[in-house]
Amino acid sequence: MFETSADRSKSRGEKYTLRKSLFGDADLLPMWVADMDIDTPPCVVDAIKRRAMHPNYGYEMMGDDVYEAQIEWMQRRHGVSVKREWMFYSHSVVASISAAIMAFTARGDEVVVQTPIYPPFISTVLKCDREVLLNPLKCDGSGSYDFDFDDLCSKITDRTKLLLLCSPHNPVGRVWSLEELQRLVDICLEHNIVIFADEIHSDLIFKPYVHTPLLSIKESKPLLVTAVGPGKTFNLASLCISTVIIEDETLRERFDKVYESMHFSSGNTFAHTAFLAAYRHGEPWLEQLLVHLQQNIDLLSQLLDRSDKIKFNQPMGTYLAWLDCSGFGFRSDRALREFFIEELRLGLSPGISFGKEGRAHMRLNFAVSSEIFEDALHRISKVL
Repeated sequence: MFETSADRSKSRGEKYTLRKSLFGDADLLPMWVADMDIDTPPCVVDAIKRRAMHPNYGYEMMGDDVYEAQIEWMQRRHGVSVKREWMFYSHSVVASISAAIMAFTARGDEVVVQTPIYPPFISTVLKCDREVLLNPLKCDGSGSYDFDFDDLCSKITDRTKLLLLCSPHNPVGRVWSLEELQRLVDICLEHNIVIFADEIHSDLIFKPYVHTPLLSIKESKPLLVTAVGPGKTFNLASLCISTVIIEDETLRERFDKVYESMHFSSGNTFAHTAFLAAYRHGEPWLEQLLVHLQQNIDLLSQLLDRSDKIKFNQPMGTYLAWLDCSGFGFRSDRALREFFIEELRLGLSPGISFGKEGRAHMRLNFAVSSEIFEDALHRISKVL
């Protein structure tokens, strides 16, 4: 099923159309932005085709049955119970982060960000005129990352109002344990800090690891905002649809006030159709996808295990490989990036863009077909 995929090079796919402006080369192999070079599930494509046959694309509401499909999914896949009245539509997690910042903080307040991290976690805080409170993850030197609770506790002030959690973590691929999340919740409860949990990669977990939704920790209720959606799971990013879940009524009212002012609307009819079809019928496809992604991980590990140039810890979740390229000995991150562009003709995400803790790293998206991945491995092998 995943041996090949449709050619996106002539489409408007962001990964391809930005090659020239980002890398200076319109022909390199792009493996940066977090969407898949894997075809969207047939059940979704078929559902959209059927909806497209209705010749009216006017305003449409996101029906309760669409939300119910995700509610059932979360109960079945993650063991958490969600109610419809807790849920908001959002066109993106980043938009939801912005709304949460406006709802739960004021100018001059501090927002905790745990680097290395998906760049909009930092840029959105700054654009909202808030202060970034850096709480870097601890790396043990072998590529394994943990929360630094001592550092967090030492930095919290009376202006610290919000913590942005990435779970599973982008870019390091970490799946947080129940014990780790429980301690994080306890700290935030003690200091009255709201947690925004970005769980958009929560369906992309590799055995034997298990995703723990923060919603499953009952003590988190008075401080938790969760963002979830099918975009990463089923490769629906361009349809711009996700949800925000807030169980606590007081938090929900504060969020809703900002939400209404931003006029999120209800999305578009094709997004609703895809969302429903994916959650109702996409599970068998996802199970096969996870097998394919694990195969790609194994192939990458086999290649890099024979080299001292790139260190690679297999991710517990996501489809992102966090590559420690310090073995090359480049004097700067720019030189490392140019090496991948000029010598390998690969367009990856430079680790430094995820914070200074990403120095000498590159992030590679391995959610691609076997054909594309074999090409990428061949390019890497030639320079190792």
